[in-house]
This record gives sequence, structure tokens and C-alpha cells, in this order.
Amino acid sequence: MTSEEPFVDLRKYNQSWFDRGRAGWYILLWWLIQAIAFPLTPHPLNNLRCALLRLFGARVGKGVIIRPTARFTYPWKITIGDYSWIGDDVVLYSLDDINIGEHCVISQKSYLCTGSHDITDPAFGLKTASITIGNGVWIAADCFVGLGVKIGANAVIGARSNVFTEIPSEQVSWGTPCTPRYLRKRE
Repeated sequence: MTSEEPFVDLRKYNQSWFDRGRAGWYILLWWLIQAIAFPLTPHPLNNLRCALLRLFGARVGKGVIIRPTARFTYPWKITIGDYSWIGDDVVLYSLDDINIGEHCVISQKSYLCTGSHDITDPAFGLKTASITIGNGVWIAADCFVGLGVKIGANAVIGARSNVFTEIPSEQVSWGTPCTPRYLRKRE
């Protein structure tokens, strides 16, 4: 314990303004189905996992592969383009919209996070912003993508990178913070 006064007073935290997009019972139903149905489906049953996401409002393209351990906070705020892959233990923390283009790979243990808190606000106010992933992007294993980030088409994000700002199209990028390193060439 320290004697310094905290900058925040969490008793004042209030997110009553935040719209989750569905009623509380609907959200609980989704979380129950995701907790039971997703991990119990064998790897090849992508169509079932995609159908469940669509049933709960996600816009999921054709040929999408979703691993059974992937997690989606609010599927009705998620769009996944045709032939994209969502890897094991990926978390799409969709307090705001997450838009993933076509032919994208979001590799295992990556975390796309559309929510944070205002550290200058004594009430630690919630803030959200969408994430947009362009067509042909590969986000390698164990990456963090923060709120408001846009990753341009055909970019590559190297393993264990932390992305807090926009990454231009066709850039191979990595690091903490993630930084463009060189142009991705097409063979």
C-alpha cells in the first residue's frame, strides 16, 4: 500500500450510455452458446461455427474458417470477409465494430480490442472505436490490435506485435509499437 492518492475514483465509473447492441438476455444466450458449442465442435465444423455467428448477427463471408477456441464478445458488431481465417484463441473484443476483409489471416492468440478507458478521466470512462482490417492482411501469432486501428490491404503484422496506429497497405510491420519495415512484394 502506498500513501499517494489515486488519480481515479472507480466508484464514479459509469457506462450506462454504452449500447451493447442487444438486450442483456440475448447477450447471455450468446455467451452460453459460445462457451458450450464452440469448444465442443471439432475443428472441421467451420460451417456450424459460422452459422452460429450469423444467427447472432455477425456478417460472415463464404469459405471462412473459425477455430473452436476463438472468442467473439458481440458478434452483431463483427464482419468477416470471404475466405478469411480466425485462429485458435483469437479474441475479437467487439465493443465497437470489427471489420475484417477478405482472405485475411488472424493468427492464434491475437487480440483485437475495440475498447479502453480514458486515463485522464477521474471516473475512468469507457471509450470505444472500430477496427478495420483490409483485404489480404496477415496478423501473425499473439498480436494486439488496439481501438481505432486501420490496417491497410495486404499488410503483414509480425508475431507478438502491438498495433496502436494505422498501418499502410502492403507494409510488412512488427514491433512494440508496430512499425512499418518494408514493402510487401507480390510474386
